[in-house]
Amino acid sequence: MYNFDKQQPLLEFLRQELNIPTESIELAQRHPDLPYSSLPMLLWGYGLISLSQLERIFDWLDHGWVNSVKTME
Repeated sequence: MYNFDKQQPLLEFLRQELNIPTESIELAQRHPDLPYSSLPMLLWGYGLISLSQLERIFDWLDHGWVNSVKTME
């Protein structure tokens, strides 16, 4: 099942840093059995983000999410 709490930092990054519309994110989240790591690929697969945005997301997942989680605690 999809854990929205776990990926709140990712959702905030998508909305605030990449200006991805909430509607686009919600469309990808409707995918059944969506694993946490698949959201960026689904957004790209649906044509909702560009390849450069996908690369930024992967960079953020590799490096930036740790800082986001720490600031939420």
